[in-house]
Amino acid sequence: MADSSYMTSRAILSTTNDNVDKINIRMIERFHGDEVIYHSFDSAEDDPYGYYAPEFLNGLTPNGLPPHALKLKLNCPVILLRNIDPANGLCNGTRLVVRGFERNTIDAEIVIGQHAGRRVFLPRIPLCPSDNDMFPFKFKRKQFPIRLSFAMTINKAQGQTIPIVGVYLPNPVFSHGQLYVALSRATAKRNIKILIQKEKPKEKSNKQHNNPKKRKRPTARLTTWRS
Repeated sequence: MADSSYMTSRAILSTTNDNVDKINIRMIERFHGDEVIYHSFDSAEDDPYGYYAPEFLNGLTPNGLPPHALKLKLNCPVILLRNIDPANGLCNGTRLVVRGFERNTIDAEIVIGQHAGRRVFLPRIPLCPSDNDMFPFKFKRKQFPIRLSFAMTINKAQGQTIPIVGVYLPNPVFSHGQLYVALSRATAKRNIKILIQKEKPKEKSNKQHNNPKKRKRPTARLTTWRS
C-alpha cells in the first residue's frame, strides 16, 4: 500500500454519514499496519457549571467534524474537512494519504490536484459544527480536521474525479441528481460498481393471532321430556 495512487484512485460512495462510517471502520480494521488513535478535546463553551459530562461530549459526532477517537494507520487515505491553506492545496475535500505520526501533528501527502505529491503537516485545530442550532450549547472539538476516506458521502465527492467508484445504496438516494453525481465521478462506465440492498419486506402479521376470530357461541337446545 505504499503506492498512494492505489487507494486514492478508488472510493466507495454512499448516501449518509452512517453508512460511510460503517464502511470506514470496517476498512481500517482490515487495513495492514499498526493502529494509532488520536483522541479529541471536547468542550461546551457556554457551560460554566459543567452540566455536560466529557463522556457525553465525546459521543457526539456532528456532520462535518472528525470523530472523538480518530483511528489511523500508515498509508491510509483521509480527506480534509476544513480550508487550512488553500494556496498550498489544503482545502476542504482534499484527499491525502497518511505518511507519519507525531504527537501533535500528522505527516500526510496530498494525492490529488496540482499539489499532488506535496508533504504537509496537519495540526490539531478547534472545530465547531456548521449548524449552531444543532445543540442547546456551543460545542467545540479540538482534533485533526480529517476523516478516513475509504468511503465518503456522495455530496462530499461532488466535484472530484475518482477513477474507480463503488456506489453502496442500502437506502434509496434522496434525488435523481444525487445518483447522477455518484455515477459521474468515475472516468469510465466499466469502472463503476453498484451494490443495492433491497429493503426487507415487512413481516405480514398473522391475523389469526393478532385478531383471533370470535368463536360462535353454541346455540342452546330446548329438550322436552315426555312423561
